[in-house]
Amino acid sequence: MATTAVAPAKATSVFADVPEAPADPILGLNSAFLADEAPNKISLGVGAFRTDEGKPYVLPVVKRVEQQLAADPATNHEYLPIDGLPAFQKLSAELILGKDSKAMKDGRVVTIQALSGTGALRVGITFLGRFLRTSGSPPAVYIPTPTWSNHRNIVPDAGLGAARTYRYLDAVSGGVDLPSMLADLSDAPAGSVIVLHGCAHNPTGADPSPAQWADILAVVQSRRLIPFFDNAYQGFASGDLDADAASVRLFADAGIDMVLSQSFAKNMGLYGQRIGALSVVLAEGTPDVATAAKAVRSQLKAVVRPMYSSPPAHGARIAVGVLGDEANYAEWKKELAGMAGRIGDMRTALKAALDSNGTPGDWSRIVNQIGMFSYTGLSAQQVAHLRNKHHIYMTSNGRISMAGLTTSTVQRVADAMKDAVETVVKQDPSSSGVKSRL
Repeated sequence: MATTAVAPAKATSVFADVPEAPADPILGLNSAFLADEAPNKISLGVGAFRTDEGKPYVLPVVKRVEQQLAADPATNHEYLPIDGLPAFQKLSAELILGKDSKAMKDGRVVTIQALSGTGALRVGITFLGRFLRTSGSPPAVYIPTPTWSNHRNIVPDAGLGAARTYRYLDAVSGGVDLPSMLADLSDAPAGSVIVLHGCAHNPTGADPSPAQWADILAVVQSRRLIPFFDNAYQGFASGDLDADAASVRLFADAGIDMVLSQSFAKNMGLYGQRIGALSVVLAEGTPDVATAAKAVRSQLKAVVRPMYSSPPAHGARIAVGVLGDEANYAEWKKELAGMAGRIGDMRTALKAALDSNGTPGDWSRIVNQIGMFSYTGLSAQQVAHLRNKHHIYMTSNGRISMAGLTTSTVQRVADAMKDAVETVVKQDPSSSGVKSRL
């Protein structure tokens, strides 16, 4: 008698029990915005420049360089070296440190191309974890509170454990709480890495003054700390490339060890090209600088090779075409000033609208802060009210991307903010919202 074959049971995937990761606080917000079917929705979450019509902006000089590359028969799609395009490395370092940089003239600057600012931070933190040792252990890494949310992900992902924090924001004024910041840095162990925002602090928009930067440098020197400058907005904050690099150059001129990350996402609009740079600056007293710099470059390449092997070529060539051509560079500077000017206009317009409609609170922080973001002081409950009732999206900490505002939406946003401040406080007297603390 014939037997009937029994099909084997289908195996359950070994990945069936993988837990779902929490949504990224910024990119997850954008996904929620895209899923919202309200026709009048407004996105003030993701940090990307928009025109006054709310559209993505391609800089004319970038578009022209890109067209020139496409027409050039020599353009190819070969791999770049592990450390990237040499011309891009040089021009990036000059942009942030200045063409007259003593550190560059001394050969004390090692620059590699990286996957935008995030990649530069990740490679840099990994490098420091391998070679900057305190009593045989990786260094402590300090980040400001608040800070860009991805800083908290990058540090442990590089194997250095959870980042420590130092106080940064004065919640009442919306400015820098310098006494608390200096106190926390003074308590940091020698050899600790201190992440600093070069300009246009994200998310607060609150930057130290030149005098305050000098005070921060003094503590960094006395405590023998290693500054790691995250520079995502050079030229995009004030509209002046040199002014936005002043803090970095102050530290570099002091002749100390330091690390720098750069991103060309915002200031060239190369968001999806993932173009950035990482520089390690060696202290002025380094013996045999050439040998030390060669070794540092080799180890940075050793970090990159198993991570992503080599960086993208197209965006780097665009950046070189802008930075390395005198006419293109001059045009780019004008376009940067225009973008920064639009953001400044939106700051002025939003504060004026909030003052005009009688929104409770002091909104001067909006015009006192700088760069793409404003840290409004709105509570998480007020932000949720804006999203649920008015379809206005911003991060739960009350950060607004000023580039998301337009002349046609600023009044509506101001009126919705007034409703959120008044309604949420009335519903919940214990709310820590703007009305109760500004």
